[in-house]
Amino acid sequence: MSSNAATQEKTLFGHPRGLMLLFVTEMWERFSYYGMRAIFTLYMLKALLLDKEEASRIYGSYTGLVYLTPLLGGYMADRFWGNRKSIIVGGALMALGQFFMFASGSFYQDISVAKPLMFAGLAFLIFGNGFFKPNISTMVGQLYPASDKRIDSAFTIFYMGINLGAFIAPLACGFFGDTGRPQDFRWGFLAAGIGMVLSLVVFVWLKSRLLVTPTGEQIGAAPNTARQTAAQKTDGASGSSTGSLLTWIAVFAVLFGVLYKVAEIDLIGSFIFSLTVAGPGYIISDRSLSSVEKARIWVIYIIAFFVIFFWAAFEQAGASLTYFAEEQTQRELFGSTIPASYFQSINAVAIVLLAPLFVTLWTMLGKRNLEPSSPYKQALGLALLAVGYWVIAQGVEGLEAGQRVSMMWLFALYLIHTLGELCLSPIGLSMVNKLAPVKFASLLMGVWFLSTASANKFAGTLSEYYPEAVVPIAIVEQLQTENAAIIKAKNEEGAFTDAASTLIPGNWNRDKREVSGQKVIPLENVQLGNVTDAAKKDAIRVALEKQLVPNPKFFMGFEISNLYQFFMLFVYMAGAAAALLFVCCPLLLKLMHGVR
Repeated sequence: MSSNAATQEKTLFGHPRGLMLLFVTEMWERFSYYGMRAIFTLYMLKALLLDKEEASRIYGSYTGLVYLTPLLGGYMADRFWGNRKSIIVGGALMALGQFFMFASGSFYQDISVAKPLMFAGLAFLIFGNGFFKPNISTMVGQLYPASDKRIDSAFTIFYMGINLGAFIAPLACGFFGDTGRPQDFRWGFLAAGIGMVLSLVVFVWLKSRLLVTPTGEQIGAAPNTARQTAAQKTDGASGSSTGSLLTWIAVFAVLFGVLYKVAEIDLIGSFIFSLTVAGPGYIISDRSLSSVEKARIWVIYIIAFFVIFFWAAFEQAGASLTYFAEEQTQRELFGSTIPASYFQSINAVAIVLLAPLFVTLWTMLGKRNLEPSSPYKQALGLALLAVGYWVIAQGVEGLEAGQRVSMMWLFALYLIHTLGELCLSPIGLSMVNKLAPVKFASLLMGVWFLSTASANKFAGTLSEYYPEAVVPIAIVEQLQTENAAIIKAKNEEGAFTDAASTLIPGNWNRDKREVSGQKVIPLENVQLGNVTDAAKKDAIRVALEKQLVPNPKFFMGFEISNLYQFFMLFVYMAGAAAALLFVCCPLLLKLMHGVR
């Protein structure tokens, strides 16, 4: 027996030691991702001075594309590179992306320089994640023999690594970047870049020693198609045809045209949503798939559809829930103000603490043949998501602009969402690993993340419905005159100015900021200058808040004019998805053909 085999036979907490390497590698990569995400929308609002709608749109497009490119990364690993090379390439690209974000933050005062640098950084992060994300998840399953009952627990442990990084990241990157000074955001991005470099170094250093099978074979070195044995191939099948490829390209083109031209969804959203349909369609049309393999792939697709609604609501953490933490959450504790970015650590630390309990629970139930199947676990996760939003909706009912609520409401939401996430996300990764044919292992993991891409883009769209308090420009002008340039507001270039006259002909007309026949300005975009008299500052703020204009938004006929209605939208959406998935579970179990 080889020395590598002997190494792999040694276990840690009953699992192969290679799991710990993947744990640490993913932990630092997620530190990089979540550290940047924790301060990203705040950077756009406070340093680049973008409004909430534009920031939400960019955030949704970025997070959507981050989870779209794993389809490309999975394909490259399956056919050409193997998992290891894809992970190394992806890690290097993401590190470069974070350093571009650092450069953007360094030139934040010149938006003509900062914005292109930001978009360049986002592009490197998007493509890097595409090569990294699906391949490291696929390697977890390759550490175990087929049908090993430890796989669900392994993915839950792996998920702890994800969330240990996600816990540390907002605290570290928020400490350096979210200081209240726009020039400091760059240090948060730099910290995220250093985390990505650490992830890459650890993986390259230990991969050959720890990522081996019990028989000593290197895991992830060869393309996944090379692992497909002759017994697993279907006789006489020749795979996908040119006709099938052209058919699904046509489906993509038609869907893209309808979404972009008719539904008026933006370019990136139309691309993501169209590919979410056409990509999986092309994969399942492969003629080399047996009927059982196709049935199991359909289970992945159906559950992936429901997962879209989970992540669209869950991923409000980086956008609308960050706005809520910044503007309407009481953040004073022991005489200090907690940065809004810190709240994104609640979910992660709760997962680190609770994941071992879920591992124990699933293991205990599994030994008694009482463990719920994957579809039922995921339906429960959706139901818990709805409960979390219902709780915070009760906390904000009747809340007015300028009022703040206890941070315990936000804490309760994140805690309940954590329980839902532990039922859904690691179980989903495990399910894809168990159901996917070997030759499509990474590609179908990419499809799973493709549903998350649609969800994240949808999350950004939903964030645009976050209630926005607006005040008539005429009132601002009046107070401007009375208080001698104390009030500031954004001009057309996005900079704050003391001159009220710049409000009317510039960006507010361009952005169609008109409600009930009045030209209005978002209250958040009105700032007070260097007012030393606190009483005077409070009086001006109160005067503005008394003149707020109702500013309802409508989503599929559902009116959203306050935070209660905004949060209830997610209650209805997640609750309906949970109920429908519960109903579908018996059919899904039948299609899984014995896989649990």
